[in-house]
Amino acid sequence: MIDAARITQALAERHVTPDLRQRDAIAVLTRLTTLGGASAIAPCGGVYCYGPPGRGKSLVVDTAFAVAQCEKRRVHFHEFLRDIHRQLVREPKCDDRLAAVANRWLDAVELLCFDEFHVHDIADAFLVGRFLDIALARGVRLVLTSNYAPQQLLPDPEFHERFEPTIALILQRFAIVHFDGETDYRMGGEAAEIARWLSPLEAARDILPARYTEWEGCPPAEPSEVSVAGRALAVRSAGRHVLWADFDALCVAHRSHLDYLGLAEQWQTLIVDDLHVERLRRPDTLQRFLWLIDIAYDRQRTLLIASDAPLIPALDALSDWRDLSRTISRLAEMGSREYERRTRR
Repeated sequence: MIDAARITQALAERHVTPDLRQRDAIAVLTRLTTLGGASAIAPCGGVYCYGPPGRGKSLVVDTAFAVAQCEKRRVHFHEFLRDIHRQLVREPKCDDRLAAVANRWLDAVELLCFDEFHVHDIADAFLVGRFLDIALARGVRLVLTSNYAPQQLLPDPEFHERFEPTIALILQRFAIVHFDGETDYRMGGEAAEIARWLSPLEAARDILPARYTEWEGCPPAEPSEVSVAGRALAVRSAGRHVLWADFDALCVAHRSHLDYLGLAEQWQTLIVDDLHVERLRRPDTLQRFLWLIDIAYDRQRTLLIASDAPLIPALDALSDWRDLSRTISRLAEMGSREYERRTRR
């Protein structure tokens, strides 16, 4: 299914030499085989890669996925939850709608990779637990990347005990690889030719219209509204490739990860304007901002943000918030020349 030499060659073409934990993950991934059927259940159902941000989990898994020779599917966890919930709503009444949806979603899939696997909500925990059971019973090989050790999933003490059977399943059926290196490979890269995080706001006033014009191919239009995930969003300008909107409309207003998935599906480039970093101290606003960054990063979208004070130091000051280290790591990469080259904006 997955050949180690092809993974190593693909990484070498990106000038990457795997470290110890990355080599461990490659070795485990290459031992995955296609089982083909519910009766063929093996002790190891997949690989669970976890550790701090920037240690190369997604890099190794995405490379392995690219070279895998089988029927395969890779999905960001936010996107997976959206798709399953949508299908559940449309599914005709039957004895077990979740099983019907899950089996159809997994049809012909031999290898499934989840990026940024996490569980914070009890309703999602129930869905995830059933889905993993069904996938393993079908013989699907699963590869999960996460910032959380299996035992740290659904950390809410009120609900954690109810998720322990699924945690036990992961520990029993998955090879666990802890990416515990000290180096965050996203940090320290060469800065992008075009600065991505602009402050103070006055310094961005002339830059943003110029960048919009350069990337869209025409000057900004008049302020208007667009529809995202079925809801109105006020924008400064929206073109075929570029969306320019204020931070308050994007993240202070009550929105969900579904809105940001919709944005990433419609526009290649997003300009976020008028971000006042003090607003990031509100937990709900900060959580929406983290969703926005996660989804833009996963979809390899270009991001340009104008704030009243330097953005990354402001986030560093809030470092006790869950998943924030991942966002800071991703912003560092999204502001690099390598990310600029990949996205070509």
